[in-house]
Amino acid sequence: MSTQPSKQLETFDNATPDRDYTIHIETSEFTCLCPKTGQPDFATIKLDYVPDEKCVELKAFKLYMWSYRDQGAFHEKVTNTILDDLVAVCQPRFMRITGIFNVRGGVYTTVVAEYRKEGWVAPEPVTLP
Repeated sequence: MSTQPSKQLETFDNATPDRDYTIHIETSEFTCLCPKTGQPDFATIKLDYVPDEKCVELKAFKLYMWSYRDQGAFHEKVTNTILDDLVAVCQPRFMRITGIFNVRGGVYTTVVAEYRKEGWVAPEPVTLP
């Protein structure tokens, strides 16, 4: 696998597809360019998902995140595009992308986008005493 930025996302087989469980991935190294000024925007991207048959491969995820560094993107659009691309390759039961963008002009932006597979119902949380 290359270490160059790439839009090529990869997956691997989920070893436990019969169980709902959550995978959390986080990177604080996301950058893109402001489409208005061309200045860099920095963000932490959080990915939470309940896999079905496939899981996202981490190095490919990292290289995919790097592929935005020279692209102009509005925060709302890029967060939803990341969600769409990840859902397309791994078809999870549930996926949430949270983009926490650093301050720009005194304004902080957080964008949350979600996907639910049709028919999937989140399990009841267990509360222990």
